[in-house]
Amino acid sequence: MTRTDTPPAWDERAQLTTFLDYARATARAKCEGVSPEDARRAPLPGSPLMTLCGLVNHLRWVEYYWFQVVFLGEEDQGPWTDEDPDREMRIAVDIPLERLLAEYGEQSARYRELVAATDLDTPAKRSVGDGRHPDLRWVLLHLIEETSRHNGHLDVVRELVDGTTGS
Repeated sequence: MTRTDTPPAWDERAQLTTFLDYARATARAKCEGVSPEDARRAPLPGSPLMTLCGLVNHLRWVEYYWFQVVFLGEEDQGPWTDEDPDREMRIAVDIPLERLLAEYGEQSARYRELVAATDLDTPAKRSVGDGRHPDLRWVLLHLIEETSRHNGHLDVVRELVDGTTGS
């Protein structure tokens, strides 16, 4: 996929999906060429789960949660537990970064199809904390925000583990 933030058309769906794909591609770009060891390193003393592997796995599971659990109403099969709510980040250091990126990419392709086939006004099957049901548009906006914010974390972690900047 070409990394661009310019949509092929100016309708709302094209703009939202282009920005989400751009944020996803940016996360991938920030991981290019990193060594397996550096992908598992947590360079911030106060954030032992903040690794490139952990962040990519978190992005994967965040999309799973918002699309499958909240929007589609499926049972939550995520790796987290009440005792370990950040487990997806903890277990990621035992999974090669290439595999995490591949799983994230495959999942993103499935969600791209879901979004293409669903009206943006469609409400989620499950409610959020205030009892309301967000529509697909809100889910997309939330994922753009979440992925972009974590891209900043990926940027900082990458610079600290091996000095690479940019992307």
